[in-house]
Amino acid sequence: MPQLFDPFVVRGITLKNRIVMSPMCQYSAGKDGIANDWHYVHYSTRAVGGVGLIIVEATAIAAGGRISEADLGLWDDRQIGPMARLVDLCHANGAKVGVQLAHAGRKAWSDSKGFGPEQPIGPSPIPFDEDWNTPLELTLPQIEAIVGDFRAAARRALAAGFDVIELHAAHGFLLSEFLSPLSNHRSDEYGGSLQGRVRLLVEVVDAVRQVWPNSAPLFVRLSVSDYVPGGLDVAQMVEVAKTLKEHGVDLLDCSSGGVVVAPISIGPGYQVPFAHRIKHEAGIATGAVGLITTAELADEIVRNQRADLVILGRELLRHPYWPLDAATSLGVHVEWPVQYQRARR
Repeated sequence: MPQLFDPFVVRGITLKNRIVMSPMCQYSAGKDGIANDWHYVHYSTRAVGGVGLIIVEATAIAAGGRISEADLGLWDDRQIGPMARLVDLCHANGAKVGVQLAHAGRKAWSDSKGFGPEQPIGPSPIPFDEDWNTPLELTLPQIEAIVGDFRAAARRALAAGFDVIELHAAHGFLLSEFLSPLSNHRSDEYGGSLQGRVRLLVEVVDAVRQVWPNSAPLFVRLSVSDYVPGGLDVAQMVEVAKTLKEHGVDLLDCSSGGVVVAPISIGPGYQVPFAHRIKHEAGIATGAVGLITTAELADEIVRNQRADLVILGRELLRHPYWPLDAATSLGVHVEWPVQYQRARR
């Protein structure tokens, strides 16, 4: 059976272990969306700490699609060089690197509740909450342009040397908004049935696959449940997962919530059952996320094949060398940086 520190092969890359750093916005870029010293130190530190795959935070495919004005971007060729430096630093310290491509949709400028330098957009003119800005409903030509923006951003990700692309279709951002019947009230080919609501995501996947090599993995982050009646649930997302697998997606990063304000009962590993069910019912690799903090829980998830990868967020903010300590706790030998050998127990 697989274990936490076993390699994981996906298409043409091999991760040295099953530990992934979750994409977490740092809100530290300038308005030009360009990576800077904060990003170089932040991400390379987790590579030194032993993470197998680092997924760089939500990176906007269009200036108007940023979650905040301080987000990273890949909407402009000028952003490629600084991203390439970030990738090189992480590679030099033993980690593979992915980038999460995103459009925030109606939740753009989220620190200002959608009131930013540009009007937010969405599948339907429905605000996220009662005090949020109402988005403009996307026209068919605008949808086509967004698909093109994802394709162009993927091409820039390839030029920067990223190993993995993850498409952000979770947490109530644009692709997630199209998926959920709570935020998508369209009556055209991009709305209505689940087949219609998944159409934009499928078109984005196909567009990215046009420029992303067959040897390179493509992940998608999904919100597997909206947590309210009439919203998405895991049964529907199993069907979405089957469709995405047919279109060349390799792994689903299984999160939840964010489309509407909803009560969520949280606890250690509370989202793992989503990853487990999608993995086994859709026959696709999954990543588990959500309050996974101990080596024992992370290893159990992999050993019992509840997910293929364990994706850590806040724990890696608190503890950038978590993988090194986890290996010690589990009695597994891993290589430490030469510079840190004197601290090894």
